[in-house]
Amino acid sequence: MKEQEPAVPYTTLDSEKIIKTIDRLSVRIGERFPRSGLYGVCGQLLDTAHQSQERITTIARPLIALRILVGLLIAIVLVGLIGALSLIRVNSTGVSLVDLVQAIEAVINDIVLVSAGLFFMITLENRVKRARALKALHELRSLAHVIDMHQLTKDPERVIFRGIATPSSPKHELTAFELSRYLDYCSEMLSLIGKLAALYAQHYGDSVVMTSVNEIESLTTGLARKIWQKLMILNSVIAEKTGRYAQR
Repeated sequence: MKEQEPAVPYTTLDSEKIIKTIDRLSVRIGERFPRSGLYGVCGQLLDTAHQSQERITTIARPLIALRILVGLLIAIVLVGLIGALSLIRVNSTGVSLVDLVQAIEAVINDIVLVSAGLFFMITLENRVKRARALKALHELRSLAHVIDMHQLTKDPERVIFRGIATPSSPKHELTAFELSRYLDYCSEMLSLIGKLAALYAQHYGDSVVMTSVNEIESLTTGLARKIWQKLMILNSVIAEKTGRYAQR
């Protein structure tokens, strides 16, 4: 009897498959637009994807050296606190109510300060990992804006209704079909940026990081929506002229 193959975990993102998808997209762009800036941006996205895979692995791994250092510092603080408390001698005679209140207030202040210091040291590892994740997510956000800049002047109206260009007008050398492919590649790159960002939320569930991931996904979705509005116009024109939609 043939053994049943293990089920594929479709509930999680696979970084290797995302990298392969970006690599395949880079090849597609290079074949159609080998000298375009978008090809270079996709190459940068591929490099960032490899870096993201390494960064996520590093972030998920416990920082042993930092934990040992924090543990030693906490031990020193606790030993010092216990030693200070052991030196306290209470004289029950001649203690006024004012002195007692001042002593209790001083003890409470010390406890608050020690607790704040302990909390700072205990959460140090999480804050270090958070800073690394936010820095990587900022790079993805910047890439999304760079992609948006590449498609900014790619208006379908300029291809369909060619008017008189001014000396400062952007150059438009793409046909309607080529422009549709260019915009489609931009949309795919934006979607893949959202998937790379989601990898950080998948492997590191910090609330601040997850908020940043959601912001990137909202950003890429909004930018892709603008692109698809252009694609709808182009595809309708191509369909009228050729009787079929543009193929990838």
